[in-house]
Amino acid sequence: MSSPVERAQEPNPDLEAAAPADDLVHRLEQLNSIGASLSAERDINRLLESILTAAKVVTRADGGTLYRVTEEGTLRFEIMRTTSLKFYLGGTSGNPIPFYPIQLKDAQGRPNHGMVAAYAALTGKTVNIEDAYTQQGFDFSGTRNFDKKTGYRSKSFLTVPMKNHENEIIGVLQLINAEGARPGEIGAFSHSDQRLAESLASQAAIALTNRMLINQLEELFESLINMLNTAIDEKSPYTGGHCQRVPTLTMMLAEAAHEAAEGPLAEFRMSDRDRYELKIAGLLHDCGKVTTPVHVVDKATKLETIYDRIHLVDTRFEVLKRDAEIAALREQAALTARSAPQSERDAAEARWRERLRLLDEDRAFLRTCNVGGEAMRDADIERVQRIAQYRWTDVAGKDAAFLSDDESKNLIIRAGTLTPEERKIINNHIVSTINMLEALPWPKHLRNVPEYAGGHHERMDGKGYPKGLTREQMSVQARIMGIADIFEALSAKDRPYKRGKTLTESLEILGKFRLNGHIDPDLFEIFVRRKVYQRYADEYMSKDQIDAVDESKVPGYLP
Repeated sequence: MSSPVERAQEPNPDLEAAAPADDLVHRLEQLNSIGASLSAERDINRLLESILTAAKVVTRADGGTLYRVTEEGTLRFEIMRTTSLKFYLGGTSGNPIPFYPIQLKDAQGRPNHGMVAAYAALTGKTVNIEDAYTQQGFDFSGTRNFDKKTGYRSKSFLTVPMKNHENEIIGVLQLINAEGARPGEIGAFSHSDQRLAESLASQAAIALTNRMLINQLEELFESLINMLNTAIDEKSPYTGGHCQRVPTLTMMLAEAAHEAAEGPLAEFRMSDRDRYELKIAGLLHDCGKVTTPVHVVDKATKLETIYDRIHLVDTRFEVLKRDAEIAALREQAALTARSAPQSERDAAEARWRERLRLLDEDRAFLRTCNVGGEAMRDADIERVQRIAQYRWTDVAGKDAAFLSDDESKNLIIRAGTLTPEERKIINNHIVSTINMLEALPWPKHLRNVPEYAGGHHERMDGKGYPKGLTREQMSVQARIMGIADIFEALSAKDRPYKRGKTLTESLEILGKFRLNGHIDPDLFEIFVRRKVYQRYADEYMSKDQIDAVDESKVPGYLP
């Protein structure tokens, strides 16, 4: 003789009166359509909500709950819906579910067969109950309490385990109160309802498992990207923050362009996949810097390599001053030996002191040149070259030029701290980025990552690098990244060779870039008009950098 639990699963022949064929066909068509839509859903919460909503539709249930099996051995309430009560909890509703998870086993490790949802999860069997109030074998005290508080009458239950492709139970779908023969009447779930629900639960479990696997792979992929950026950060603290901030600013500007209702970018729109593709490109836009030598990336002064060689130059000045002092003392001794007049001795001392003063001035001048803060004038370059011709006795006791050819070459850099060769090394990071990204087997939805990431140093007038692309040859996404890369670099406060510019200063320079054909004019207009710069500043710039911006004075922008 079967148990009450087993009998609850046996379809009632009286309920199996054949439904109209066209109704069943219609519900099968719904099931097929639902299966396709479930496979396309990317968001887990919306997917779970779609599963429960679909189950309610195909079985014509008034209410339902979707549970997920946790690693802790419980069933967690994910979504609860009851149409007649307008009862919406979990998922995208924003209303948290206040119920504790259902334990699958008790403290002694015994299976919890008393709760119908736990029973379905533990046994993998569907439970179809005509009336919970008369059903024996399961604990429905919680259901009765709910009904008492709400005035609801929970009657028929259809509880279906969700098995994935590996036959693992990953969740439970529970439907409540099937639609009866007459309006407002509660009926039992028929055998066809059960089969439809089981079919849907199977499709849903596979869709959910696939989405979770994809999410895990995407999470792993992004973790690997972040690990790469962390490696760049450890290698150079002056670029790691850049690798994190540029993607954020890129997405801010992309969303502003997406929302444009008029103008040249009114037709630019992004799907969730487009957003993810651009986000990945942003995170990887400087991955090639992992190949750039640290002494070039972190070159804070003109003479810096592994260390700042200005201190060697300081030592040579001390040697010249020491030599000048020795020469002065020898001259004084000679003058004293021949009883020279005091005026001669005073003149010799004055010449010595003047020599010390000139050496101190030259040393201060070279230290200023080494900083690279302002553009060098022709007169400054000539002065460096003159100082380079000083002679000194090196550690080997040989007469040598005061500055080596390499030191002179670095100290006469007109702007910044990099020589042309070092600038070429820095610029090559984008070539390395493109080569690295193009070597990867990108899936279809990420195939534009190399183009987006590799175009952020191109210019609208074709004078950028590495390919010399023009505006027409570039995607909107690559042009967006170009603006984000420049603005972040201008406002960044963690560079070793400059201070972070204020909002006004950054926008002024960016506006000049717009006028000289460097950046996209339409995106620049959105960047300013939609105040993307302000949202970014509030999140990443220091308070002392955030000044009041007068947009009417931003070059290339018409308020």
